[in-house]
Amino acid sequence: MSTVETEAPAQGSAPATTAQDDGMTWWYRLMCRLAGVLGGISCAIAGLWNCVTINPLNIAAGVFMMVNALVLFLCEAPFCCQFIEFANKVADKADKMRPWQKAFFYCGMALFPIFLSFTITTLFGNAIAFATGVLYGLSALGKKGDAVAYAKLQQQKKQPDEEKQAGT
Repeated sequence: MSTVETEAPAQGSAPATTAQDDGMTWWYRLMCRLAGVLGGISCAIAGLWNCVTINPLNIAAGVFMMVNALVLFLCEAPFCCQFIEFANKVADKADKMRPWQKAFFYCGMALFPIFLSFTITTLFGNAIAFATGVLYGLSALGKKGDAVAYAKLQQQKKQPDEEKQAGT
């Protein structure tokens, strides 16, 4: 009975530490996930529309956009992919990624179909997926600095310069 009690807090504390390590607030994390889901929807719709053509590059870009949609759904909303057995494993690995890694991955994933076939459909279809990467990239930069601490730092930098000018 004591082993169950000691294991339960250890299992509960592990997800809390990974969620707090990246420094994202709950509302920003929710906004990033919502942007990922909306980006997946837009990629899927635009990818399907892009496949209705005879140009092979447009078809390839459309298929890749639909794959992007699947990856976004797997990483950001695994409950949408309950029929896929490995969805939870992919979501766990995506949650362990740092925000800058997600930003690089999502932005690169959204830019590839645009480079493959530069059309309005691929631009607008991948815009929200790219915006998801930008949101994760902004969270990787961290919080905005404190104005008072910045002013103190600037004052400390100016102080030796003033002493040099005075000749002391």
